[in-house]
Amino acid sequence: MPTDPPRTPRREVTETRHGETVVDPYRWLEGDGDEVADWVAAQNDHADDHLRASPTRDRLRPRFEELAERAAFHPVKPAGDRLFQRVAWPDDDLPRLTVRERDAGDGEAERRVLADPNGWSDDGTVALNWHVPSPDGDLVAYGVTTSGDEQYDVRVADAETGDVVDELPATGRTSAVSFAWYGDGFYYVRTGDPDGDGQLDKAVAYHRLGDAPADDDELDVDLAADTWPALHADGDRLVVALDHGWERTDLYRLADGDLDPLVTGRDAIIEPQVRGDRAYVRTTADAPNFRVAAVDLADPDGFDTVVPEQSAVADDFAFAGDHLVVHYERDVTSELAVYTLAGDHVADVDLPGPGTVSGLDGSTDGDAVFFRFESFDQPPTVYRYAVGDGLVECDRPDVSVDADLDVSQEWFESADDTEVPAFVVARSDVERDGDNPALLYGYGGFGKSMTPSFDPYVVPFLERGGVYAVANLRGGGEFGEEWHHAARKATKQRTFDDFVAAAEHLVDRGHTRPERLGIAGRSNGGLTVGAAITRRPDLFAACLCVVPLLDMLRFHEFLLGASWTPEYGDPDDPDAFEYVRDYSPYHNVAGEEYPATLFKTATSDSRVHPAHARKMTALLQERDASDSPILLREEQETGHGVGKPAAMEAREKLDEWTFLFDRLGVDA
Repeated sequence: MPTDPPRTPRREVTETRHGETVVDPYRWLEGDGDEVADWVAAQNDHADDHLRASPTRDRLRPRFEELAERAAFHPVKPAGDRLFQRVAWPDDDLPRLTVRERDAGDGEAERRVLADPNGWSDDGTVALNWHVPSPDGDLVAYGVTTSGDEQYDVRVADAETGDVVDELPATGRTSAVSFAWYGDGFYYVRTGDPDGDGQLDKAVAYHRLGDAPADDDELDVDLAADTWPALHADGDRLVVALDHGWERTDLYRLADGDLDPLVTGRDAIIEPQVRGDRAYVRTTADAPNFRVAAVDLADPDGFDTVVPEQSAVADDFAFAGDHLVVHYERDVTSELAVYTLAGDHVADVDLPGPGTVSGLDGSTDGDAVFFRFESFDQPPTVYRYAVGDGLVECDRPDVSVDADLDVSQEWFESADDTEVPAFVVARSDVERDGDNPALLYGYGGFGKSMTPSFDPYVVPFLERGGVYAVANLRGGGEFGEEWHHAARKATKQRTFDDFVAAAEHLVDRGHTRPERLGIAGRSNGGLTVGAAITRRPDLFAACLCVVPLLDMLRFHEFLLGASWTPEYGDPDDPDAFEYVRDYSPYHNVAGEEYPATLFKTATSDSRVHPAHARKMTALLQERDASDSPILLREEQETGHGVGKPAAMEAREKLDEWTFLFDRLGVDA
C-alpha cells in the first residue's frame, strides 16, 4: 500500500505586508541545502510508491515507449542555397542539426548531419536547442544547454563540414531571437549568473569571429528587468527591439556603433524583420489584431501600413522573395495569405485542414516558405509553399493513432457572460453519457494562444475513450491584444473564471462528471490549475500541475519572476498585492477535500523556481481533508522543459498518465 507523505516541519515566517499579516510556514523549502534535498528525495520516493507500483504503469509502458521512438521534424530555416533543420530519427534521443541543398529535394537522403548531441553526454542531458544560419548559409550558430537550464554555450560551425570554428561558453539566455549575424561576426544578448536575479542582468554584445569572448564590445543600452531585446539584421543594418513587459516595444537602429531611436514611445507591440532599407513589422499600433507595416531605416517617419488589420489575428509573417506570407489565427485555427510587398493580396494557401502553423520561415532570395502544420489528429508535418506553385508535404512523422477522432470547437459562457471557446477531442464513438474520463488543459497568459496541437502522449488516453479538452482562456492571445489584456494584472481572475466555466461546460454537456474530470497546466497554466483547485476543489478528481507558479506574493523574488510583474502586477505595490493575494493558490489553501494532485517541477528550472511546487505540496499535504494523494515529483536532470531526451520525456509522461489513468478510472 502507498505510504503516508513525508512529514514536513513547519517553520513559520510571519511578516506584515501592506497592513496584512502573511504567514509562510514552508519558506525554508525555498533553499537548496542538504535538508531541502533530503526532503525532495523523500517526496520523490513517496510519489514513486504511488506511481511506479501501479499496474497501470506497466500496462501503458509499451505504448509510451513506442511513441517515444517516433521521428520528429523541426522547422526548416533557409539560408543561401541551403536548408537547415533539426531532425530526430526514431532511434534518436535528441534531434540532430542537419543541412541539405535547397534544390536537392525533400527526402532524408540529401541531409548531412552537422551536429549530433546524442553523443555529447551519457544521459542525453546536453542538448542542441536552437540554431541560426548565416545569411549566405556558409555558417550556422547553435545553442547548447545542459540539463535544460536554458543557459547556453554558443557554437559556430562550418555548414559544409560541421567543424566548430568558434565558441562562446556560458552566454546565459542567448536564444535564436537574441542572435543576429552582422559583418564579420554577430550580435547577441548575454545574461548574468543564473543564480539569484543574475539572469535579469542583460547586455547586447558584438562578437567578431575568432576573437576572445572577453573582448566582445557591448552596446550602450539600458535593459530593465522586464525588458528583453530581440535582434534583427540584414547585411549592415541592425534593428534592436526592446520589449517592455508585453505592453510596449521600442525600436532602435545601429548607426556608427551606437543605437539611435527608430520607433519609441508607442504603447504597442512591434516585431520587426529587416529587409534592405526597411523594417517590416507586425504591430498592434492602432490595430489590436495586429497589422503588417514598414518603416524606413534611413528616414523614419512613422509606419506605412502594408497589410491592414483583419478580423483574424496576424500571428506572424515571412518573406518569400518579393512576397509576404502572413500567418493568421481565425477562431483559434491557422490561415496563410500571400501579399506583394506593396500589400496587394495574391493568394490564400490551402492548408491541410483546421490546425496550427508554426515555424514559418522564408528568405528574400527565394519564392518559397517552409512551416510546420499540426492538429489534434495530425503530428507536426513540414510543408513547403512556393508562390504560384502550391503546397508540398516534405516531412511527416509516422505516428499511429488507433482511433477515429472527432474534433469540435464548443463555446461556453464565463462568469461575466463572455463567450469563450474550447476544443474537445474524443473518439467518434464516445457518447455524451456524463461518465467519460476527461482532461481539461488551460494556460491563459502572456498573450500565448492555445491552438490545435498534437501531443503523442494524449493518444493512449483518447484511444481508451478519454475526452481531451483545451480551453482558450482570456489572458491568451487567441483573439488579439484585447483578449490578452482582458485577464492580466487586476483582471487576472477572469482567466480562472473562464477555466472553471470550461470545466462546468464539460459536465453540463455530458462529456464527463466531476468524479472523472482531471485538469492539467504547466508554467503559467500551473497557476491556472492551482487557482482552480483552491477555488472549486469539488469540481475535479485530479490535477496535474507542472513547473507552476503558486506563491504569487513572492514569485518576483526568484529567477525571471521580476520580469513578469507587467503580466501579474508587482506584489510590492499595495494595489497589486491586494488582487494577487486574492487568487494566489498558496495563500488560499484551506481545510477542504482537494482533488488528487501531482506537482511536477525541476531542480534545474531557471525560469520558475521549484519552491512554488515544494511549498504548495507541503501545505496541501498538511491541510487536505480527503484521502486523495498529494504528490511531488522533482526532476534532477532537466529544467523548465527544453532539451529533454526522448527517453526522459517518455518516462515523465508515463508517470503523469499513470497518475491520471488511475485517478480518472481509465482502463489501461
